[in-house]
Amino acid sequence: MALARSKEGRGSSHGRGGIVSEARTGKRFPLELPIKIHKDDSSSDSKGITGNLSAAGVYIRADAALEMGSPVEFEITLPPEVTGGKENVTIQCKGRVVRTDEAGNEGRGVACVIDSYEFVRNS
Repeated sequence: MALARSKEGRGSSHGRGGIVSEARTGKRFPLELPIKIHKDDSSSDSKGITGNLSAAGVYIRADAALEMGSPVEFEITLPPEVTGGKENVTIQCKGRVVRTDEAGNEGRGVACVIDSYEFVRNS
């Protein structure tokens, strides 16, 4: 899976709550992948699952209480079926919370912009 930035997808999008106008960048992939959210104010990490993913952002379903505008660090694990490799690939990301949704059956929804990311080598 290439995580290259592009200018596709700008304009309006249809979310659960109707039409939302946002300037999205990059193609979104509807991938449900495990994610680990690192919290500064707690010694424990939160776990969740991605709803969709692009090079510029991610939608997360988790029970983590994240505030709008707050910085966030998280790890996404890409399985071999996604990467075409032989092992899981872990991506460490830093970003910001840009939208929160009310808690539902699958946990709280959080949209994050990814400001930076790096691939972690397995040792």
